[in-house]
Amino acid sequence: MTPLPFFVYGTLRTGARNHHALLLHERLAATEPGQLPDTVLFEGPGYPYAVEEPGCGGVVRGELLTALPAVYPALLQDLDRLEHHVPGDPRSLYDRVARDVTRLPDGTAVRAWVYLASARVARHLRATGTPIPSGDWLAHHPGG
Repeated sequence: MTPLPFFVYGTLRTGARNHHALLLHERLAATEPGQLPDTVLFEGPGYPYAVEEPGCGGVVRGELLTALPAVYPALLQDLDRLEHHVPGDPRSLYDRVARDVTRLPDGTAVRAWVYLASARVARHLRATGTPIPSGDWLAHHPGG
C-alpha cells in the first residue's frame, strides 16, 4: 500500500480532542490546510460525518496530515480503529477511501485517505441529518 496523507475534518484536526489523544503532533511530518470538494458535512454525536454529494458544490474544510514514515502503519491502524472502519463490515461508521483533496492556498490536488460516512450512515444523514453549512467542524464546534 502506498502511504497517503490523511484528510481530517473533525476531532483529529490540530487543537481538537483526538488530535491530542492520538499524540498526532509527535507522529506527523507535515500539516497543511485543505478542503474536500463536492461533500456535505453533517452533525454527528460529538463528531462530524462527511458525505459525498457529486455536483453539490459544497466543501468540507480540514487538514492534510502527512505521517512520519516510521509510524505510518501504526497510525493507519489507530485511525481505522478510532473511525470504526472495518473493511467489509456493514456496521462500520466510516469508510476509508482515497480521494483528491484540494491543498490550500495553492489549489493543487493531493490524493489522500478520507474517512467518509459509510453508505448506511450516509443514507440516514441525507434523510434526517443536520448539515453544517460552513463545512467547517471547528468553526461550528470550537475545540473539536
